[in-house]
Amino acid sequence: MKAATYKHYGPPEVLQIKEIEKPKPKDNEVLIRMQATAVCSGDVRLRKPEPPILARLMNGLISPKQPILGMEIAGVIEAIGKKVTQFRVGDDVMGSTNSYGGTYAEYICIPSDGVLAIKPDSLSFQEAAVVFFGGHTALHFLRKGRIQKGDHLLIYGASGSLGTSAVQLAKYFGAEVTAVCSGGNAKLVRSLGADHVIDYTQQDFTKNGMIYDIIFDTQGKSPFWGSIRSLKKGGYYLQSVAINFHRIINGLIANITSGRKIVGGVAHERREDLVFLRDLVIAGKLKPVIDRIYPLDQIVAAHRYVEGGHKRGNVVVSIIPSEIGSSKLNRKNEVE
Repeated sequence: MKAATYKHYGPPEVLQIKEIEKPKPKDNEVLIRMQATAVCSGDVRLRKPEPPILARLMNGLISPKQPILGMEIAGVIEAIGKKVTQFRVGDDVMGSTNSYGGTYAEYICIPSDGVLAIKPDSLSFQEAAVVFFGGHTALHFLRKGRIQKGDHLLIYGASGSLGTSAVQLAKYFGAEVTAVCSGGNAKLVRSLGADHVIDYTQQDFTKNGMIYDIIFDTQGKSPFWGSIRSLKKGGYYLQSVAINFHRIINGLIANITSGRKIVGGVAHERREDLVFLRDLVIAGKLKPVIDRIYPLDQIVAAHRYVEGGHKRGNVVVSIIPSEIGSSKLNRKNEVE
């Protein structure tokens, strides 16, 4: 089978298309014929690696332990282990490898009791591939921030994979949402439900006098102490990405001295969250947003684009070349 592999850390060019052995499912596993996956910010950070020490501790000090990146699953079950009861051959599925990688390939095996669910017919494989990463991270941190109906919430970096999910989920929970993004993405985030939009190139939200219940920084780029001053007492500052040492120290200080609560860490993947998000999509409460779609043999270009930091929503990798010309994919599901 074909897979995008890498032997060394480095720029996008370390990724190479190789022919490797097709996996075989163990007794408790399913073999999935991949249709689509996504290039997530986490994939980019593991490849670089970034932050260097943490990423190498997770994925190998000298070289990557897992030579195939990719976490998001959208495909068809081709075979099942003898102990598998909850899925059948031919099922269309969606989910995640639970941060173990391996989806930049034509086939993958994962445990049947992992983060996997039946894909609804209303979703294309490309749409299904981008529901979980941003959605489950946004859901995790909004819950950590104890979001409630009527809360005033600011989302910094509202037009990316995580941001577009966070805007929609915050509206689902009944919050009043202020989205911070570039002016060119204002129409997008408004279409997702944002009540107010701030163009960060024109205005510093920390200097407009507004006070929020929750500030959700999806990129690790918001002014830290200015954000703390823009929170009410007891408010939550949510940091969802790999954070540098300076921000960790500031977070510890702010937790002790500011009367605000700083929340970071990792969003652990759970099947129940996948099902929750899938059902929101079916109900029309959550819309997958796709920026660009690349075939697997253009994985280097896909990584280069995501690393540039200006994508709108998600970047899909179509594993099956014929899918690139499908009518569903040509819509690109960009919310305008």
